[in-house]
Amino acid sequence: MNREQISRIAHAEHPIKAPLDDDSVRRLLDRALPRGDERVLDLGCGGGEWLLRALDSRPRVHAEGVDVSEDALAQAREGAERLGLQDRLVLHQREAAEFSSPQPFDLVLSVAATHAFGGLLPTLAAARKHLAPGGRVLIGDGFWEREPSPAAVEMLGDFADLATTVDRVVAEGWIPVDGHVSTRQELDAYEWACWGTLASWALDHPADPDSAQVRETAHTRYSEWLHAYRESWGFVTLVLRRTS
Repeated sequence: MNREQISRIAHAEHPIKAPLDDDSVRRLLDRALPRGDERVLDLGCGGGEWLLRALDSRPRVHAEGVDVSEDALAQAREGAERLGLQDRLVLHQREAAEFSSPQPFDLVLSVAATHAFGGLLPTLAAARKHLAPGGRVLIGDGFWEREPSPAAVEMLGDFADLATTVDRVVAEGWIPVDGHVSTRQELDAYEWACWGTLASWALDHPADPDSAQVRETAHTRYSEWLHAYRESWGFVTLVLRRTS
């Protein structure tokens, strides 16, 4: 079983592929889409979870999603068809960093996908190229709540603390107009949902040739979370506008 298949199983019971609950997602979209008729771009859209929520709650919004994964885009397409939203959603299979559009967007999204650009600030630089005047960016990335262990840094990357993260964003010419720091409940719920769902799949499919691999993956991820980064890693989602 490849990484994409494992990810699809792991995230089946969580609303999005990031540690935010439905209420937090709804509130952030309310702040990011004040008019309700915006053009939205998601760079690294995955299964399109953010876009489908935006489209489903706002019948005048039109959206485009970019992702390199054929499997993830198939999920997004299936979701749009199930909800009757396919006429307002365009999907592009390509590297997010290579995407271009002749028209700008009122909202550019990139939540838990900054790795596609090499980090938070390069992602913001890419988002700026697609942003219409007066538009907003909704971006989510990790930060260190406490001093991380070397194992945590090796596993997750070289993040800064929350204050430094926001300072760096502001120094690049962005103004936070709203934001959300994921709570301990959201962070834990995300991890339990991902690795518990994966373990349950393995237990429910004992005869599947991939069952042992999936169960071992779930065990490894539980262990990494509990022993390496649970006490130090956090997640922040920001709604940003450009300075004049």
